[in-house]
Amino acid sequence: MRLLSQTPLFPINKEIHPVFPCLNLLIVTRCKQVETSLESKDALPPPSSFDHPSLPFLNSLVTSQKQLWYDGEGVILEMRALDQLTPVTAQFILEIFHPAPGSNHGLPVIVSLVYHESSALDHAATEVWGQLAVERSQVYLSDGTVRSPFFNTTIEKLPDKVLLNIFSYLSHREICRVARVCKKWRMMAYDTRLWKSVSLRPEISGLHVGSLESLLALISHKCTHIARMYLYDASYVLSIRFGPSLRYIELPIELITHTVLHELANKCPNLTHMLLDFSTAMQLHDFSEMQAFPTKLKYMVICLSEVIFMEGFMRKIYNFINGLEILHLIGTYEKVEEEEEEIYEVINVHKLKGATPNLRVINLYGINFVDDSHIEAFSSNCIQLECLAVNYCSKVTGSSLKTLFQRSRRLRCLLMNGTSDDVRHVPGLVSEHVLQVEWEKAALQELDITATDLSTEALIDMLTRIPGLRFLSAGQLNGFNDSVLKAFMELGNPRNLIALDLDSSDNLTDDALHKFLSRYGHQLWGLALSGMPHITDQLWQSVLPILNNAKIVVMGTQERLGVNIHVDQLMDGIANNCPNLERLELRWDPENLRFSDKSQKAIDILRVKCLKLRCLVLSDGRYFEVVKANFERADRTTVVRTTTNCRVSNYYLLSNYKDLVFN
Repeated sequence: MRLLSQTPLFPINKEIHPVFPCLNLLIVTRCKQVETSLESKDALPPPSSFDHPSLPFLNSLVTSQKQLWYDGEGVILEMRALDQLTPVTAQFILEIFHPAPGSNHGLPVIVSLVYHESSALDHAATEVWGQLAVERSQVYLSDGTVRSPFFNTTIEKLPDKVLLNIFSYLSHREICRVARVCKKWRMMAYDTRLWKSVSLRPEISGLHVGSLESLLALISHKCTHIARMYLYDASYVLSIRFGPSLRYIELPIELITHTVLHELANKCPNLTHMLLDFSTAMQLHDFSEMQAFPTKLKYMVICLSEVIFMEGFMRKIYNFINGLEILHLIGTYEKVEEEEEEIYEVINVHKLKGATPNLRVINLYGINFVDDSHIEAFSSNCIQLECLAVNYCSKVTGSSLKTLFQRSRRLRCLLMNGTSDDVRHVPGLVSEHVLQVEWEKAALQELDITATDLSTEALIDMLTRIPGLRFLSAGQLNGFNDSVLKAFMELGNPRNLIALDLDSSDNLTDDALHKFLSRYGHQLWGLALSGMPHITDQLWQSVLPILNNAKIVVMGTQERLGVNIHVDQLMDGIANNCPNLERLELRWDPENLRFSDKSQKAIDILRVKCLKLRCLVLSDGRYFEVVKANFERADRTTVVRTTTNCRVSNYYLLSNYKDLVFN
């Protein structure tokens, strides 16, 4: 760590709440940057006589609590016990560093913070810090005013490279809006680097193209054409040219025509990711004349319709998709009250598998006609298969699992969440089929069997025979009880386990969970023990000291409890024991959360110690408002969210997580 760095040693905000107990204030004046380490400061000569008009004042500040060092290039003043620093003293220090009239010293002042054992800051010290920590980086004293070297810098003076980086964080709708500000911003909005990934599905935050001609103008890279992008709140004419820069595109049904696909194939040679949304289709366009399709696709998503047969379209593209590595077929899964009268197989999986021999990741999501024959079809041709997801495909019973693992030796991720459907009276995975699988010979590392109704016998057999399980999601299973967890500990191999999700496992006791976590909690990166009313903050307080490597934690239930959850102590325990935490969700009902006037201190500690925290999800209520306001004051406005619009999952820890994401 360098003492004299442009970046502060501790994050600086414009205002610091008076609860931070361990801070030192460093004020440094320098003629130029000199690499001086913390270890070398004791070796510096004592202050005697320096060529600086304010030196007598500095000498007078050298006391037992205020020490001064000089390294030949500048003066370093360390103020200990910041809580004793009064506004008068602060003003005095600012006067010290005034350049004398007629002098050219103009010495910079670097304000930084480091940890130190001292008492909490009082209100006066907070005001002082507000005066001193004006900028996050270097500030200067000029005419008695603290100024930044960027004082006269405005956004129009920013270099194009910086402005382009800022624009890259905006959505394409916002880019279209800011392009109307001035000519420079308009030209920046033309930059093709901002248009590598484009969604043209307005219902999913994408752009709305007014006509096919507009889209063709974008693709064709013809400067004479102008594409009109109609936004929901305004219309704007923007000459954007995709061309070779385009890598990813999402097309709605009205834009999926043979002409558009032909232009994409000819004008966008680097297009590797494509999403085709047929979900709202009542009929397809005519593809009889289609002769071209993008040939470099590695990733493709097809959103299926319930009633439109895709074979006429798929027959035209089979010869162009041999290089596909990641395939998503997205169905129209919905929980309904009655069984549907008729189910159509709208896409021929048996023909599709012959055209895609290089698939590594297959995601069949919520497709009501997919069964074990389709899994067997893919396994017969896709020898490089690493990840298979059949979440919410309720006709999968597991009869093809034995064949799947025999053929797909590289398969390490199997996701079968929700393959049973009580509403439609579909049993889902059958325990007898699962018992026949040769688990000990499989390379499986990641398994999701949530809501599959497997028996206790099948669960014990599976978990004790899989040799190297790293990820296990087994929630909503009545058969998952203490005996399963005990067998997994004693006969299985949980030493490689990094993620565990036991959501709504009501047949597990506190004692069994505590024993398991006491032995293996230190290695877990993700832990979800939600949906269980009997798991309260008492268990969490006892296991938090063990979860020192946790990145994802999910706790609580939305059911109203008969006991209260003391959330202040819980937050304090999380902050002190989980420094690597990235995602946290508390699902408890707001009425069960008990917090005091000192809650701000616990939240501050969590925010400061868990610097990697990017998502904190709470049920909407008073405590949510308190936490949200606290993080917003620290300019971390996107961290705190509600359970209504966000859910935390261990899926972030899957090795193929990025491949499994689809819009």
